[in-house]
Amino acid sequence: MFYYNPYRNHNPYVYQYKFNPYSNIPNYNANVHNFLYSDLARQNVIQGQATWTTGGQITKCGIPWSTNDYMTVAVGDKSPYQCGDAIKVRNPANGREVIVTIVDEVRGFPNNRINLHQKAFETLGVNLDQGIMNIEIIPSLELEEERWGKYLLELVQTAYPGFDVTDYSAVSKTEISPTRMRETYDFVLQRMQEELTIRGNVIYNPETDRVLSFDLAEV
Repeated sequence: MFYYNPYRNHNPYVYQYKFNPYSNIPNYNANVHNFLYSDLARQNVIQGQATWTTGGQITKCGIPWSTNDYMTVAVGDKSPYQCGDAIKVRNPANGREVIVTIVDEVRGFPNNRINLHQKAFETLGVNLDQGIMNIEIIPSLELEEERWGKYLLELVQTAYPGFDVTDYSAVSKTEISPTRMRETYDFVLQRMQEELTIRGNVIYNPETDRVLSFDLAEV
């Protein structure tokens, strides 16, 4: 069991910055993003291809390739998915999946082509010598819309270094009182042949968005 009380030497608003990557992007227009990232664009599974990269020091999104333990990706500059979004990538040849964060753009890439960080490419069970593989791109609609799911995702990645988060699901959302809301998510983690399911709970004040407590536990 991993438990933390954020009122002990902790400012809960620190985490809000981490989940707003657009704050560092010049001239970011939220209305344009919401239009491009519409339900129609996000709900369709896209058949495509992925290459790999070792990344670099500078990205067009201002988000480092090392984000989420290098589970990161670059998309085309006209892709419906934008900087900071999370997408799920599946290797249909073996069924392996990984959730990656968009940190860069590649000019001229079509919407069905992505450039994965080397570590994410290998996580999908493909030798780097292959260079390119067929993939399915699955928008992570649920996690993108649930702010607290993203909050727990980063905590899980910090608490379980060396594991890759390959799936997630929203379990419940419960109003404890007018000032206390609890949300629960399950995250599937993999490391080589080991697989874990971690359940995360966060209790927050919906009026102020202050975190009251959270916990992580293997289930």
